Parts: sequence; structure tokens; C-alpha cells
Amino acid sequence: MNAISLFGQSIRRVEDARFLKGEGRYVDDLAQPGALHAVFLRSPHAHARLLALDVTAARAAPGVRLVLTGAMLAEAGIGGLPCSSVLAAETPLVKPDHPPLALDRVRHVGEAVACVVAETAHQAEDAAELILAEYDMLPAVTDHDAALAPGAPTLHEQAPGNLAFLWHKGDRAAVEAAFAGAAHVVEADIPNPRVTCAPIEPRAAVAVPEATRLSLIVNGQNVHSMRGQLCAAMKLPPEALHLVVPDVGGGFGVKNVAFPEHVCLLHAARELSAPVRWTARIGEDYAASAHGRGLHGRGRLALDAEGRFLALDFDGVAEMGAYLSANGPHCPTNAAATAMGGVYAIPAIHMTVRGAFTNTAPMEAYRGAGKPEANYIIETLIEHAARAMGQDAAALRARNMIGEFPYRSALGMELRDGNFAARLTECAALADRAGFPARRAASEAQGKRRGFGLTAFLETARGAFGEWAKLSVDAEGGVTLAIGTQSNGQGHETSFPQYVAHQLDLPMERIGYIQADTDLVAFGNGHGGARSLHMGGEAMRQAAHNLLAEARGRAARLLQTAPESLHYAGGRFALADGASVTLAELAAEEPPLEGEARHALDLCTFPNGAHAAEVEVDPETGECTLCAYTAVDDYGRLLNPMLALGQVQGGVVQGIGQALLEAIRYDAESGQLLTAGLMDYCLPRASDLPALDISLREDAPTEANGLGVKGTGQAGCIAAPQAVMAAIRDAVGAEITMPATPEKLWAALHGR
Repeated sequence: MNAISLFGQSIRRVEDARFLKGEGRYVDDLAQPGALHAVFLRSPHAHARLLALDVTAARAAPGVRLVLTGAMLAEAGIGGLPCSSVLAAETPLVKPDHPPLALDRVRHVGEAVACVVAETAHQAEDAAELILAEYDMLPAVTDHDAALAPGAPTLHEQAPGNLAFLWHKGDRAAVEAAFAGAAHVVEADIPNPRVTCAPIEPRAAVAVPEATRLSLIVNGQNVHSMRGQLCAAMKLPPEALHLVVPDVGGGFGVKNVAFPEHVCLLHAARELSAPVRWTARIGEDYAASAHGRGLHGRGRLALDAEGRFLALDFDGVAEMGAYLSANGPHCPTNAAATAMGGVYAIPAIHMTVRGAFTNTAPMEAYRGAGKPEANYIIETLIEHAARAMGQDAAALRARNMIGEFPYRSALGMELRDGNFAARLTECAALADRAGFPARRAASEAQGKRRGFGLTAFLETARGAFGEWAKLSVDAEGGVTLAIGTQSNGQGHETSFPQYVAHQLDLPMERIGYIQADTDLVAFGNGHGGARSLHMGGEAMRQAAHNLLAEARGRAARLLQTAPESLHYAGGRFALADGASVTLAELAAEEPPLEGEARHALDLCTFPNGAHAAEVEVDPETGECTLCAYTAVDDYGRLLNPMLALGQVQGGVVQGIGQALLEAIRYDAESGQLLTAGLMDYCLPRASDLPALDISLREDAPTEANGLGVKGTGQAGCIAAPQAVMAAIRDAVGAEITMPATPEKLWAALHGR
């Protein structure tokens, strides 16, 4: 294939061949001779004092090699898992200790209390059942508002009133002045329920002792950050811990961070001088990993007499769970603020967010991490405003969309590109909004209620800033790419070599790929925040430039000419007289031949678009059918349109699931998890979905990187909830909160 055409080509994923043939290698597939198996005893209570823990019988059980308790880890000098979030908060962020195994108290159902290591998993499970734990039950609180109310049970003494932080951003005085002079004000309670990431592969890891260090084979998304968290807990220098990641069956944020189980496995492997492995059961992941979203509050929107937005205010509470996960406090605050206000020109914005400790699993980033919540807030308020003012919601949106760039938002984000109004117009046309009245009439003739929703979204994609890449040429002319970003299903093994081949004018087959190994990758921020091609692509671009510059200089010396007189194509530097030298020859002559780049790019890109959903609701049952879904999105230049489309489709389906089906539920009195697995937690199935009509536009490439690309990984999840919910509200004529279950819809339609 001509490399000139590689950028923009829909090349099929090369990694799919092994996945489809069952040749993928996930953590649980990797043999480790002599490996022992770990099982965790978990708290059955949401809140209790741990009075005693008798592990005598478990230690004597067949095959058992070690039983770990929180006290043993503390005696070994192992501390709690760190929270890396930094907030410029009105009250300082309270970071309680998060021990890998409970010490004197448990604070949520599923918290690990002991770790049993045995020769087989069955032996470890049997022994765990022999552990006698004595608890003194304490009152539990699982609701965020109840946790902050006077008299609520206190989870951590250093957090009076269960307040993890009080954070605000924006000009409060300007917002209040705008509301005082507004012709129209709408306000609404806007909950974003707690959900789970539900990757198809549960968490898993194998800890391996080596001569002078420990290794952890783990299904993570960010090896360098995870290593830092584990080293902090275990008081180890970075060189004492090696992390490597094989194939990963989905992450969506929950696999970005270290967990208590990882600490226990590493310590057990060190104590026993043997590999120790663990794979979570589904119930363990639902109860004891981390959840996402969970931002609830009251939003207000001020408008003038012509329907122009004057100010936006949000006062909310963010669920933090029993402990602070690494990125948990960042998501509803710093991250959400970047997208608050969406694609609209709003002169004044203010946010207030309080973090609440509750007797529930910790909160962590989930695909979008604050941006879905922010977009849902403004889009929901616009729907309220349109109904209150008797205006067309699409016209109200178009009237207020940002149209001139650069544009600095009221919360400080500088948007540099976009064509927001065009996306809205195109989406309305492709979704046949004009033909909707006829379709609604046809549904009503059959006793059904039909609704149409057309909304917009803005993503602020970057994730952690800065990235690294290195290209190495061997004597056969093969090129190996090592890079600090990380795939957990996105197709990097295809798209990244595709881009390197494009840059070096070589066949893709000559490009090797290395990721997710702290021995082979010098630096990186992994995956998260739709950053991989924005950050990693720029690192690859610079590394390719540096490689060719080094190779050109060597070729000029060998051919005794000036570097600028050489022509490069197809892996060969040539002179006009035909004399030439290849990259392979240069690498053989003077190894190594490499190009390396590490940048500190901190600019965001701004994926955006408009999405339309059409639903039909059966008043007799409350069943909601998603009849059609249309999207027109801008992701800048598209390296591989097919892979970009796949990313958007996956995100849209997760957003649809959040709107219609998904919510983590705890019993308010006991704190028991009611949605503890796939029998209780409903995920969207193929039969729940229509064909997704998604169009991608490239008319607004970004200047934030040298490729012109914007992140695609999170956008669908950010865009879908408000589109589906707008259609449902249009169908039932009442306010509905997520998830819009048949029970809720039936009650709304029957005035219950």
C-alpha cells in the first residue's frame, strides 16, 4: 500500500485475527509455573467495627500458604492507597487512609478484610470460609444527601459531617447578578446516578517475585501511574516494581488505578517467594472495585427576553464512596468544569460541588469522567427552558451556540475550533426531524407515545498531559514503536503502526508495537481522557521526525553529501545519481538507529457534535423502544475512520445504557448492594438498539497537535444520555430521571 494514503484509510484491525481465533492473551490466560492463588474475605456489612479476626483454622487448612490481615500489612510497613487528585477547594480535600485490608473498621460491603493464599483457588476459598470475623454493627449511610445531613453516621473522624471537600469555580457574583436581571429563569434537580464500568474482563493480576524486585502482570490502563500508586503504598522505589499489561478486555476508567488486591498480591509474592495470582469474580468487581458518575444537584439557567443565555449555576453533591480513589474527586470538579456550559456562549457560570463520604464503594473515572455529567446538566436545562418559554429547543440551542473562535468560556477553557450549529442542522436533517410528526401520529394510532430528542455535546479531551514515544530501526529494516499510551481494546496495534508507516513511508507490516511495560516504555500516561492519538500521535510524529533527521545525517556522511541533497522515500535516502542507502543499512552500520520524543503538551481538543434519538413508549407497560439514533460528530482529521466509528458506537451504547437501564443501588437501611451482578444490573443488549446512524465530519481539524485529530474515545458516552432522555420526556410529557425504566415511565404516564 502507498504510505501516502495511509492517513485516513479504514484499515481493519490486525489484532482481531488473534482475538477471533481465541488467541488473545489476557491475565488469566498466562501460565505461571508454581503460581499460588489468592482469595479475599470481604465484609458482609456496610459499616462495622472489626473487633476480632481469627485466622487460625484458615492457616491450618489444606494447601494454605499464607493468610494476610490488615494488621500484618501494617506491621510490614505497608500503607494505604493514595488519592492523587488535587483540588483548589474552599475546604481542603480530606484524604482518609485507605488500607489494603481493613484494620479496625469496615466501611462498605465488599471491603477486603483478609487475603488467603493457597495452592489452588478452591483451597483458598474453602479456607477463607474458616476465618472467624467478629463485627460490631454501626449505622450506615448510602445516600449522598443523607450523609451530609446533621446526625449522619460518621465514616472518618478527620471528615466531620462526611464532607470530603467543598469546591467551587466561577464568578458567583456575576452569576447572581445575571439571575437577578433575567427575563426567564429555569431550574431543576438533575441527578446523574451511580453506575459501574462493567468491562467484560474483570480485574485480574499475577504478582511475580524476581531476584531484586517484584513484577505485577495486571489488566491495567496506565502502568506508570499504577506503579507510582503501588510504590507509595508499599514504600518501594520505582525500580523495585515492574508492571506489564497483556491484552485487556475493556477498562473504561476503572482499570486506570491500583486497588487493594494488587498490594496484597505483591506482598504475598514477596513473602512466599512464589507467584500469586487472582481473578475477580463479577460480584467482587461490582462491590469492591469502583463506580462512576454519582453527581447530583440543582441547576439553574438564566435567559433574557429573546432566549439568550445569561448565566448557569450548578450546586451539587458528588458521591465519593467510603474512600477516595485516585481520580475520584477530580471527576465531578476539575474535569466537569472543563465542559460545563457545553457548546454554548454563556457569559457567567458558577459551580459548587461538595464531596460526600458514604458507606459504598469508592468512585472513580468512568468513560467521560465528569464531562457526561456537565453536558447532561446544560442540555437538560435547555429542554426545561424551551418548554417553559414555548420555544423550539433546537432553535434555542442554535441561537446560543458558540460561533466565533477562539472562545474563552466563563470557567476558563479556550475553545479553538468547531462548527456547532452546522452539526445540529445536519443531525436534524439526517434524523428526518421534519417527518417526525407523521411518525408520531402513526404511533399514536397504535396507542403508543413517540418522542424525539435533538441535543448537542462538547468533549474536552486530553487526559493527563505529556507523552513519550521511541522508534527503533533494526538491521532488517523493521521499525519498533514503543509508546506510553495504552490500548485496552481501541485498536492501537493497528492505528499506531498505521501512522508510523505513514510518517516513514514504509509498509505497515514492518512496524512493530510495544506498550504497557515499565521496562520497555520509559514514560507514559496510558489511556484515559480520549488522549491516546492526541497525545501519543504527537509523540509519534516528533519521534518519526527525530528518527529521519538522525538517519538523514548518517546517510549524508556515508554518501559524502549535504543532508538537504538527499531524497527520502520508501525507507531509502537517495541522490539524483542513484546512489542510496536504506534505513536498514544505516541501522546495521551504526546501531542503534532511533528517534525518541517526549513532549509536555497540555492543550485540550474539543470533540463535539449533535445527536438525535427517537423513542416509542407503550403506556400499558412503560416499555421504551429506541427506534432510531442519529449522530453527526466532529473529531478533526480521522486517521482510521472505521476505528473512530467503532469507538463512537461503543460510547453511544454505554450512554444509552445509562439513560435507559443502568444504576447501582444500595439498600438505604442495611447498605447492602442490590445490584451485585448481571442478574440485577441491566446492561444494554443488541436487541435493545436500533442501527446507529453516525456521520463523522472533518471540517474543523484541531491545531492542538500536528495530526489535527481530536479524541473519539469518550464522546458517545457524553452525548447519548441527554439525547435519549430528551426523546423520552417528549414522549411522556413529564420530567423523568435516569435511568428511564419501564416502571418510571408507566408511573409518569398514569399520573402516579
